[in-house]
Amino acid sequence: MTVERLGLEGEGIATHAGRALFVPGAFPGERVRVRLELGGKVQRATLTDVLRPSPLRREAPCPLADRCGGCDWMQLTPAAQVEAKERLVLEALERIGRVDMAGVKQLPTAGAGTDTGTRRRAVLHWESGSLAYYGRRSHEVVPVDACPALVPALASLPGRLSAALHGLGRSLEAVHLLAEDTRVTLALALSAQVRPRVREVAEAVVRSGLARGVVLVPPEGSPVEVGRPVLEAPAPLRPEVRLRLRADGFTQAHARGTALLVERGLDLLASGAGDRALELYAGNGTFSFALAARVASLVAVESSAVSTSLAAATARAAHVGNIRWVQGDAVRVTEGLVKEGSRFEVLLADPPRTGAPRLARLARALGVRRLVYVGCEAGSLARDAGQLVEAGFRFEVLQLVDLFPNTHHIEALAAFAV
Repeated sequence: MTVERLGLEGEGIATHAGRALFVPGAFPGERVRVRLELGGKVQRATLTDVLRPSPLRREAPCPLADRCGGCDWMQLTPAAQVEAKERLVLEALERIGRVDMAGVKQLPTAGAGTDTGTRRRAVLHWESGSLAYYGRRSHEVVPVDACPALVPALASLPGRLSAALHGLGRSLEAVHLLAEDTRVTLALALSAQVRPRVREVAEAVVRSGLARGVVLVPPEGSPVEVGRPVLEAPAPLRPEVRLRLRADGFTQAHARGTALLVERGLDLLASGAGDRALELYAGNGTFSFALAARVASLVAVESSAVSTSLAAATARAAHVGNIRWVQGDAVRVTEGLVKEGSRFEVLLADPPRTGAPRLARLARALGVRRLVYVGCEAGSLARDAGQLVEAGFRFEVLQLVDLFPNTHHIEALAAFAV
């Protein structure tokens, strides 16, 4: 069959028996042979042969590209990737969000200008004594010794770690990698409580120099730190502030591109020195410290105890006193702020892929005048943007920032005002 277009999840879409057929790894215009997958409400297929490749298809810079689920567009040229991402975001806003994009200023897509070696964090699964990624839309195990998508400090680490962690057996479920420059830290997601053997292995990893610290994360209870698992990095736009990072907390994956994302996002927010600001899904403070320098006060809300603790420690060390950190569910905390009668001039939201479906109603109740939404999933962005427009916000500017090369993911900055 012939692939007609790309879907929101990055899959090629063809037509079979009058219905859309989703084919991971296939690109528009290609003539392909596929194996149909039976069952399910959505028709899917596995790509077996590319009979007539697209002129935009390239030789992937990774030998695992046709199996690994991590970089689904690695076989598409970088320029074509950006063009496809732009088209998917705009189509989602118009089709799902029913947003009239004619009145929205669309800025040129920004990016860090590099293809591989950009990701400073990753999650690898522990399967049969090896670290592995999963295959595309499956739990097929793809063992990995080296990963060119990762920054140099991490790229060759998976193979060496597999040998070092061999003694953990089934007590280990996954390994979280995190790097800042040449410094590396890990988090081991465990299937049971921390036992002496697990701690011994973690200590050996630190002694060997594979990582400067390890966090042991049991299914219940508090994490256990071994060595020095907390890294420090300059906060975007405020290098005098040293962000605390830990492998079991959220960190933006693209270190160089994160500063660009924050700069563009705060420029769009256009906050003033007298503004009261609210930040939802604040993480460990990626946007928070730069935003706090531009406003009178900031309430930063984050559900993760690890991230909130790290951000608060950063603020204390840097003597930043105009941020109130609140740990809790963003919707529940915001509803509480509404009941208290709190008012904010500006709001920045950086939700997970599921989005922030109640954001529009709560923003109006808080008296918000300017809002920037940071979205990493086109469908959720479109749904929430449509609700904001329905609630009376003007969708003024759309800025895409490509922090995820070789994948269908892209960050979107959407600026709204009343």
